[in-house]
Amino acid sequence: MQSSNVIVIDHPVIQTKLTELRDYTADHRKFRALLDEIASLMVYEVTRDWPTTPKPVQTPLERTTGKVLARQVTLVPILRAGLGMADGVLKLLPEARMGHLGVYRNESTLEPVSYYQKLPPDIASTEVLLIDPMLATGGSGAAAVSFLKKAGVTSMKFVCLVAAPEGIDALHRAHPEIPIYCAAIDRELNEKGYILPGLGDAGDRIFGT
Repeated sequence: MQSSNVIVIDHPVIQTKLTELRDYTADHRKFRALLDEIASLMVYEVTRDWPTTPKPVQTPLERTTGKVLARQVTLVPILRAGLGMADGVLKLLPEARMGHLGVYRNESTLEPVSYYQKLPPDIASTEVLLIDPMLATGGSGAAAVSFLKKAGVTSMKFVCLVAAPEGIDALHRAHPEIPIYCAAIDRELNEKGYILPGLGDAGDRIFGT
């Protein structure tokens, strides 16, 4: 059963670009460009409820008070496919710092294996976006959330392009309070743990491997 804590961003422009992204004829250059654009577009919705704080500003005509984000932002891509979304997010949030989590899926057991972690020392006091194009089995995503919680993170969102119902359920069984933002919830996983209809192996398509 899927949690209500899943937000599908069904904006027409995002859906058009996602359809182009799914097309198997898109080469790695086009795939990267589309992924970059979709990630940028998703940021508006993902950050909608972030707190702001007042800030005085001098316009050309008078002094007034505007708003700025209340907390710093940390972007944490799950290596390696998450890197494909990072630049798109950074275009909208250029002040964000970036941490890295290396988690891969054992092809035999489908279980997540952690191999690299590098996070800003003050990550606990920031808004965190955990990004990965695919939420398939949910194992890597749940493991990454656990690691960030151990680092003291209390405010984070999981952002992906395509999610499988199995991945949503697995992540929310482990971490029910974490909101999941995606552009589509696909039908199911196949026996190899790939999302159907999906868009193939995102890492391979991003990097041309």
